[in-house]
Amino acid sequence: MAAVTKTVRSRNPQNFVPVTMTAADTMVYEAGKRQELILENTTASAVTLTIDGAGATNVPVRGTGGKTFDVSAGLAVTVPAGIGQSTRVELDSITSYLVGNIALTGGTGLKATLLSD
Repeated sequence: MAAVTKTVRSRNPQNFVPVTMTAADTMVYEAGKRQELILENTTASAVTLTIDGAGATNVPVRGTGGKTFDVSAGLAVTVPAGIGQSTRVELDSITSYLVGNIALTGGTGLKATLLSD
């Protein structure tokens, strides 16, 4: 299990070392810090990572008369097939999935970088 730790964004050229992911990893989300999770595929196959906050349950949907949307299974993010293919996830746009301790599962074959202000 690896912890994907944040790298504070710099305005200058910046080096960073991605974390090699395993089947079960973790990260910490900080709201409003413009955090981005960058996922790079190191395999020839597509890899699907699930981002799942332990406290994510049902989210009310505005304009539906009180209906809710279940986010408890987490958000599946597929990184396309091919070595070097990458996907960027803007974390402030998926906050409903990031409640509580955050598990990243299914990431074997990915490298991850968490950029933050």
